[in-house]
Amino acid sequence: MVVRFSVVLWLYRRSAPIRDRFRVNNRIRAPQVRLIDENGAQLGIVQLREALTLAEQRGLDLMEVAPNAVPPVCRIVDYGKFRYEQTKKDREARKNQKQAELKEVRLKPKTDDHDLEVKAKQARKFLLGGDKVKFTVRFRGREIFHPDIGREMLEQMAEDLRDVAIVEQRPLMEGRALSLLLAPNTKAKQQRERPQPQPQRAEQAPAAQRAEQAPAEPADGADEDEDEEE
Repeated sequence: MVVRFSVVLWLYRRSAPIRDRFRVNNRIRAPQVRLIDENGAQLGIVQLREALTLAEQRGLDLMEVAPNAVPPVCRIVDYGKFRYEQTKKDREARKNQKQAELKEVRLKPKTDDHDLEVKAKQARKFLLGGDKVKFTVRFRGREIFHPDIGREMLEQMAEDLRDVAIVEQRPLMEGRALSLLLAPNTKAKQQRERPQPQPQRAEQAPAAQRAEQAPAEPADGADEDEDEEE
């Protein structure tokens, strides 16, 4: 019985958002409503019963679109079609929305400066792409007795990337690893949302420019005049 109740509650929560976003037909509680018909025409303030009757006569539904207004604003719509279009819009919005991922960049206490620069560039690319970055310094053997080396390394990474990142979690020791978590800041998000310029094809020079660049050709009859003079 408990399992069945949990399944029913889960299904209800999945279908609730669109349905609970608007009150429809008999779920509308206000005694009076400001009515708009299916063509967008204002029909004024009418009794709820009258509005429901008018929607039923037209084979449509009455939907409350502005519940906080006094009186609430209702519109005559095809609710089935409205739900279909709304579900389609929500699906498209979720499809276009990039899910942030957690990228891990691993370091060692003996990582040299050149490799650190490469790791920083890699992390910058992740941050500009909208992902969080977790730097992890792993200690082996006796390296664990010198955590300050890894801490300085992570603090340097945070400093180098502060123009595109914020520190979400300062260096934290987890077993034999020291980790730092960075998240994209506002600047990184703006750069990601900014449309990228499309590569332009090489265009041919204008006719006038080509004419200036081309070698001058002798005028008509010039060769003949030179031959006659000789």
